[in-house]
Amino acid sequence: MDAEEFRRRGKEMVDLVADYLENIEDRPVYPDVEPGYLRSLIPTEAPQDPENYEDIIKDVERVIMPGITHWHSPNFFAYFPTASSYPAMLADMLCGAIGCIGFSWGTASEATLMSLLAARCKAVRRIQATNSDMSEMEILSKLVAYTSDQAHSSVERAALIGGVKMKKVPTDEHYAVRKDMFMKMVEEDKADGLLPFYFCATLGTTPSCAFDKTEELGPLCNEENMWMHIDAAYAGSAFICPEFRPLLNGVEFADSFNFNPHKWLLINFDCSAMWVKKRADLIGAFKMDPLYLKHENQESGLVTDYRHWQIPLGRRFRSLKMWFVFRMYGLNGLQAYIRKHVVLAKEFESLVRADKRFEICADVVLGLVCFRLKGSNELNQNLLKRITQCREIHLVPCQLSGRFVLRFAICARKIESHHVQKAWQHITQLTFELLQEPEH
Repeated sequence: MDAEEFRRRGKEMVDLVADYLENIEDRPVYPDVEPGYLRSLIPTEAPQDPENYEDIIKDVERVIMPGITHWHSPNFFAYFPTASSYPAMLADMLCGAIGCIGFSWGTASEATLMSLLAARCKAVRRIQATNSDMSEMEILSKLVAYTSDQAHSSVERAALIGGVKMKKVPTDEHYAVRKDMFMKMVEEDKADGLLPFYFCATLGTTPSCAFDKTEELGPLCNEENMWMHIDAAYAGSAFICPEFRPLLNGVEFADSFNFNPHKWLLINFDCSAMWVKKRADLIGAFKMDPLYLKHENQESGLVTDYRHWQIPLGRRFRSLKMWFVFRMYGLNGLQAYIRKHVVLAKEFESLVRADKRFEICADVVLGLVCFRLKGSNELNQNLLKRITQCREIHLVPCQLSGRFVLRFAICARKIESHHVQKAWQHITQLTFELLQEPEH
């Protein structure tokens, strides 16, 4: 493909993308194919000779689209939002053209891992400074980290990779970690000879969007020389709105903080931002400085060398997407987008509360509503099964206090009130049919 064909095909691709997104609501949100469906649709080997571009594009619809879950459909209410906007897509094109190896952050999962590894390194050095007879292996065997019993599975994975114990702190009736329970666990572990060194707090948990009480937990972590990392992957975007800023209170006690603009800030996947209170803690854990990567500005302090802040050496130019989106939407536009999603979640909550067959299972703070049919877990599992089989909307479940709960997350950029109303009508119709069955 030469430059002239690239210009032509590029314009065609923009039209294809725009048409796809403008008409995405007409597609079933969830695929109706079985795993392995591609085997009969594609050759077993790559082509020997170049193929025609038109044939490739035709195969996108024939081969690829049948297996796609359309995350940007207004009928997608599962997980959390994955952001999308036209300015970010344009920036992604430019990013691909520039093709530089940027030294910036990856995902919330990686941010958690990096903070835990840095905390581990810092703890080992601190303990050895006052207990020179303790070996690194002995210290590592006694280190213990903590997180909420509602935390994302990536936090546990970070502990597995880091080779340290991870304990889950029980939460209160709002699914938040409180100081009393956490302090009790820390004191018991210290009495057993363990060395508490790290706590991952969550602002906006995956199951129910709960908020750990960082104002209480932060001072405790500081007193105990424990690194406090805050994972605000989803909810962090909402803190650009003054009315949601109090949810961030206590961040001043944190050693690191992360959120994902690619979830709720109109920036296409992937884009994740992390802050650290003392960058020396990260650099001290990961700095490798071979001669071929040295440069004249590294000692001046004028350049922050992010290759020392992460595991991969380089990444894509993600900040370019943020730059485009921030400039083309402005703070007012981004705030309006967040607020609209919250209003729509509140609208869905009111619909649920008005139907006595259902119950709300957690506080509705941002764009997530956790709800269920009053009755058994099996009843709710059957309802979700029907929803999934119909493929008109897409939801996923969670478990709260031993109960099977449905999650309704406001996700799509183009979602409107009528989509919420239509989704609720669909849910209530399936509920009616389910409850008419003899066993119910």
